[in-house]
This record gives sequence, C-alpha cells and structure tokens, in this order.
Amino acid sequence: MRVFLALVAILAGLAAPVMAQEERSGPLRIEITEGVIEPLPFAVPNFVAESAQAQEMAANITRVIAADLTGTGLFREIPQDAHIARVTAFSSPVQFADWKAINAQALIVGGVNVDDSGKVVVKFRLYDVFAGQQMGDGLQFVGTVDGWRRIAHKVSDQVYSRLTGEDPYFDSRVVFVSETGPKDARQKRLAIMDYDGANVTYLTDSASIVLAPRFSPNGDRVLYTSYESGFPKIYVLDVATAGRNVLNAADGEMSFAPRFAPNGQTIVYSLTTGGNTDLYQLNIASGQTSRLTTTPSIETAPSFSPDGSKIVFESDRSGTPQLYVMPASGGEATRISFGQGRYGTPVWSPRGDLIAFTKQSKGRFHIGVMRTDGSEERLLTASFLDESPTWAPNGRVIMFTRETQGAQGTSSLWSVDITGRNLKQVRTETGASDPSWGPLQN
Repeated sequence: MRVFLALVAILAGLAAPVMAQEERSGPLRIEITEGVIEPLPFAVPNFVAESAQAQEMAANITRVIAADLTGTGLFREIPQDAHIARVTAFSSPVQFADWKAINAQALIVGGVNVDDSGKVVVKFRLYDVFAGQQMGDGLQFVGTVDGWRRIAHKVSDQVYSRLTGEDPYFDSRVVFVSETGPKDARQKRLAIMDYDGANVTYLTDSASIVLAPRFSPNGDRVLYTSYESGFPKIYVLDVATAGRNVLNAADGEMSFAPRFAPNGQTIVYSLTTGGNTDLYQLNIASGQTSRLTTTPSIETAPSFSPDGSKIVFESDRSGTPQLYVMPASGGEATRISFGQGRYGTPVWSPRGDLIAFTKQSKGRFHIGVMRTDGSEERLLTASFLDESPTWAPNGRVIMFTRETQGAQGTSSLWSVDITGRNLKQVRTETGASDPSWGPLQN
C-alpha cells in the first residue's frame, strides 16, 4: 500500500500569532546535543473522527504518533486526562491559554476520515503553543484502511523533523532474522517489520539457516546468506514477490557478509576459496566480479560510504580483528581502530560522518561509533553480547542484536541514540537478530 502525501496547505493558520513567552526566544526547536536532554512536553488530543468508520482508527493513529515521538527520548507526552481544552473539530480555533496552562510546548491536532470506498484521509497541524502560532503548513495523507499505521508514522515524521530539524525515520522498515526454538537447535527465517516491531511479514521458511540480511538502498531487495546448499551462499530476494536468486559462487566456495553499494547494482562480499577469505565486488546484472583484497588474512563485513567511494571492513591482518578503510575499487587500506580489544561489523552512517561497530573488550561486548578516521571513539552499550549494528535512515539511531547468557539465552533487538541515550528493546514476536534498517518508504 502506498501512502500519498498531498502537498497542500490545509487552511493554514487558524489563529493570529502572539508574542512568544519571555522565557524563550525564536521558534520552537529541540537542540540535540550529547548532554542530558529534557524531553519537550507535547500534547496530542485524539484526532477527530470525521466519519463513523474512523472512530477507532482515529484513536489508534493518535496513539502511534504519541509512541513514535516519546520513543525517541526527546519528547514527553502530556496525558490526555490532563488536557483542559477539548478538540471536537479539526477546524476549531486553538485555545492556546489552555495548552499553556498544562505546560504543553507543542500541540498536534488532526482529523481522520474513512469513506465507503475504504480511502483514508488523515490531516494534521502542528502548533508552537507559547508562540501561539502554527509551525509550517498543515498536511494531509491519503491511503487505505490497512495502511493506517504508515500514515501515523508519516505524521510523526513531519512533526519530528519540524521540531528537531533532522531527517525523519519512523516510516521505515527493518529486515531481520526471526529466531525460535532452543539455543542448540534454533530455527531461523527472514522477516520484515515496521521500525517499531509492528506488521511482521516472513520472507523465508526455517528449513535452512539464514544470516545477515541487508536491504538494498531503495528497500526493494534483500541480500542474505543461506546454508541451503550446505555451504554459505548469497541470495538476493525481491521483497514484493519473495522471489530469489543465488548469486555467483562456484561449488565448494563460501560467500557471505554481502552489502549493497549505494547504486543498488553492485554488491561487496566475502568469499572463501583455497583457505583464504577476501573481499570481492559483483555487478548483479552482468555477473562480473572483481577481487578487492589480496592479503592472507580474513577480510569480511564490508560497508560502503554513502557516496560509494570507500569501503570500511573488518580484517585480522594486524593479528586481531580491526577496522580498515580502502577505496571502493580496492587498493591500499588504512587502519582506523586502535583502542584495546577486537573490532568488527562496521557500518557507515547514512550521514557519512560516523562508523558504527561492535567491540569486544575485557569480556564484554559493546556497540560504538567513531569518526571515519577512527577518532572520537565512543562506546554506547555494554553487555554479555551486543553485535550487528545498523543505522536508522537519518543516522540518529542505531539498532543492534543483544544476546543473553547461558543455555537458555535469547537474542533480541535493541536500539540506542548515537549519544548513548535512550537504550531500549524493540518489541518482536519472536527472538530476533541481524537487523538491517531500510530507507524511508515511498
């Protein structure tokens, strides 16, 4: 289901602007730093149901928007039972004094209509309460009944961007490995879900082990490694049809750890042949391959820079697993990790400024970030086993796998802000590992 953004203003500006409160100058905006952030209080009364069919959906959309915003750790919802004003019509004038009285700094007002054909129209406005004015134009989104959650995420994305100045990420999906069964006989299959764990769809069965799924740049395909043939081989799967093809690999060769280039037409991966593991590049359309590394060490976990000019990867050429950066066409590699411990699974941020990684040190595993030259290393998590980081489309949040200790240990997905704040578990129906965060949906 596609949701279409109608680029129209909806009766822009219901109230004349008034002077902003003396305590704050300038427009309402969260300044995100590495320090402790006091969440911005916001109010979101239930969106107004403009048809009988929209009653339940309007309340559900409101709750998803509230969950999206509070889930970032940057916003705090003022409970609806504390609201003084009641919004009974989308076109009603805003009583700013009533919202100031409960200390709401941002107000989200919306309306939902469902017609007999099943078309859903959701419209919203965002207000700066203390300035007494609307923030940007009102917008509306049109979709179908079964796509109401996506519409809610799109509203959240607009609110988030207007209040933070950052790119959004709520209307995105994550492909991951769903895990069931005991630890010594775990069943694994590929699944896709919304970023918050809802709307799970399974892409493969559990007949063979699958590992390391990776979204294409536009989210239409997934690369993954499967042991279906007895050896690890790379498959590419079409998300819409679940059709799949195995990529070139000779009998007896092991190929794994694939990753798309930003152009979506090339992949880089590890290939073990003759007892040696190196990085190779493959043009999907032509099948042409080229070897990128030629050292006797193990080279794996490659990831492209956003502009496609460089690759960061893991190598034990120095004696322990460390991180290296080289040109995308191969050539001399530069080591960028120099802290104590072992480094692996590097992933370049969509913004291009940071590299996320897994670090093992002193019996603990960490998810961390560093600058692309290796400077300013910062560890964000610590546990028995944290691994497999993946970036949100806006480069603000990292999702990863956390596994608990012991024979009954389970794997689950967690997320953390790049400042190290807001560590939380992502709800999934089963055990889960190896997440890959896809782009914003169209």
